[in-house]
Amino acid sequence: MENNSLKKFIYLAIAAAVATISLKLLAYFLTGSVGLFSDALESVVNLIAAVVALFMITLAEKPADEEHAFGHYKAEYFSSAIEGGLIVIAAFSIIWSAIPRIIHPQPLENVGVGLLVAVGASAINLAVGMILIKNGKKNHSITLEADGKHLMTDVYTSVGVLIGIGLVNITGFLVLDGIVAVGVAINILWTGYQLMHRSAQGLLDSAIPEEERQKIIDALAKFKDQNIEYHSLMTRQAGRRKFISLHILLPGKLSIQEGHDSVENIEKAIRDLFGSPVTVFTHLEPVEDPLSMEDIGLDRIY
Repeated sequence: MENNSLKKFIYLAIAAAVATISLKLLAYFLTGSVGLFSDALESVVNLIAAVVALFMITLAEKPADEEHAFGHYKAEYFSSAIEGGLIVIAAFSIIWSAIPRIIHPQPLENVGVGLLVAVGASAINLAVGMILIKNGKKNHSITLEADGKHLMTDVYTSVGVLIGIGLVNITGFLVLDGIVAVGVAINILWTGYQLMHRSAQGLLDSAIPEEERQKIIDALAKFKDQNIEYHSLMTRQAGRRKFISLHILLPGKLSIQEGHDSVENIEKAIRDLFGSPVTVFTHLEPVEDPLSMEDIGLDRIY
């Protein structure tokens, strides 16, 4: 395995989810706020998503085998897609719970204690969310990053709920509690859509980000003074691993050994650009041969 296991961060997310569910349910029972209840439901989704993420990261970290020669990295995209679906389900559950409160508002109780408990839960999510996002970006893990962003959305949601409860306490308009809960649900729906969209893009073999492709182009430009050209640069991202393919154009008079050495130097230069796992595929061609320019795209031109 190229990097240390990321499962320790998922265990942290699971622990945070259990703690926040307990605190938010306590806050709900103390206040009777449907907004806090909706917040607790999202934390249940966090727990389920974290368990799914643990399974998928375990699968993604399995080494390549005969049936999966390119590894299991794409398993991380399934985790994000499942998490997005669970978020959508939670959002509709929140709306279902909030509508009766809008129609028949109920007074809130023990608001001060309830708010204090909810703030404690949000602080946990804030700390863990920042850790997951930081390490997700560092290790190029879409699962960690998605789980961290989900937790941060939970924080923003909790802030909205707390504001709603505060407004109810100040203004006396009990219906605000249900309205804020619906707003929370809409925010959650958007997060779910974004996660599912990003997962779909990953499963469709999207190219690596533009700024990373530019790094490759800049690195290849340094070999021009050695009469080395290239074309057919293609990239794709599969979970934590990047796959980079290109054709190297060298003078035909070079020996096989000289051509091989040049290609090895180029592949190493590309791999050294990234901290995440990278697989580089190269195809050596003589620059003088017109046939070298007939396979620029994915399918060869005949």
